[in-house]
Amino acid sequence: MSSAGRNLDGVTIRLRFAPAPTGYLHLGSARTALFNWLYARHMGGELILRIEDTNAELASPELIENIYDSLNWLGIDWDGEPVRQSERRDLYNEAVEQLLVSGRAYQDDGAVRFRVPETGVTSWDDVVRGHVTFENEHVEDFVIRRSDGSATFFIANAVDDLDLGITHVVRGEDLVNVTPKVILLRHALGEATTQTFAHLPLIVNEQRKKLSKRRDDVALEDYRARGYLPAAMRNYLALLGWGPPDDIEVRPIDEIVDMFELSDINKAAAAFDVKKLTAVNAEYIRMLDHADLAAKIRPYVDTKSWGASVSDEQLLAVVPLVRERAKILEEAPDIVDFLFLHEPEFDEASFEKALATNEAACPMIDAAVEAYGVVEWTADALHARTLELAQANNLKLGKAQAPIRVAVTGRTVGPPLFESLELLGRAETLRRLGAARAMLADLPS
Repeated sequence: MSSAGRNLDGVTIRLRFAPAPTGYLHLGSARTALFNWLYARHMGGELILRIEDTNAELASPELIENIYDSLNWLGIDWDGEPVRQSERRDLYNEAVEQLLVSGRAYQDDGAVRFRVPETGVTSWDDVVRGHVTFENEHVEDFVIRRSDGSATFFIANAVDDLDLGITHVVRGEDLVNVTPKVILLRHALGEATTQTFAHLPLIVNEQRKKLSKRRDDVALEDYRARGYLPAAMRNYLALLGWGPPDDIEVRPIDEIVDMFELSDINKAAAAFDVKKLTAVNAEYIRMLDHADLAAKIRPYVDTKSWGASVSDEQLLAVVPLVRERAKILEEAPDIVDFLFLHEPEFDEASFEKALATNEAACPMIDAAVEAYGVVEWTADALHARTLELAQANNLKLGKAQAPIRVAVTGRTVGPPLFESLELLGRAETLRRLGAARAMLADLPS
């Protein structure tokens, strides 16, 4: 952890993540939560989780629970109990009444508006964007209490930040226009100091367009369901607008916490690259020990028709075949399904190329059936004997093993052939080779 300690000038560093429960957690919101958490932990400070549910229609228990669950999955913890704005209405009403009495707010057709000064400017030094200035004459008198008596985002935000002692506000740049209103409210409520603001760059897709739920996969839940690991997602999100000074991107979260500084955040838009995320995830999969990976792919195996018949021991045995090839967990069953299916499911193109139209197919299968009947049943021995068969037929190993692979697995691409054969067993391997040879014999000449 950073040696910066818990305080700056005697003040506890305190940040907050303040999502509105309007749906599943967005990737952008997850990145915001992570950056707040990284800086809070880097500074030895505190992170407050505040649910902005002043609108009763947004107070769905399921969506709020999803926020908690998503943050827990990512490994983002918070300090103290979550704060619910729906339970703090009295604080907001007191503040509104204070502003009405002071003349800084006024009634307007049943709602209460804040009276923005007609002259002057509201400005702050943003850690990411530099010095930002708004001319007050261009800021409208905005509503702070609706006609139904509920507080708006502006007053709830300002009051909560004051009451909770929030020192740093780290959020998306789409909220820059909100900031002068909140600063004006803080000052009108008697707080002379301005928080430290850091407005994070937008996250865009590969076409450099802002991520949109109508066009892009933006829900954290979707990536979780497909088998992206939380550590990988957390690591990748940390790279969206920030980068380690030594350019080593895949690293333990403790190291990222140690390095993380708000001043290192880039204000340029951050591109969300699914291919890069997937590559990072593949690295994290390879870091898992076999037992842990087996446990993580079990739910995906169980969704398959053959999954229920796979024992824990069998699953653990095939993990080495998965570990170096699966980029996300949901891919794992399809990599090794041929080991558990009664018959291989032939890929049409593979069957045609490696078996039906391959002059070497029948000689290689015949030779393999004879040799595999007596060879020591280990991957190394199978490899050595197949190499001898290839040389005897003036073939490179890749060409020689192609018909064997397709006959046994149903496809030309997959885990290492000889490790697969060792797991499949001598009897089943010979049976499949014999069945494929019979199929070739029945083809029209």
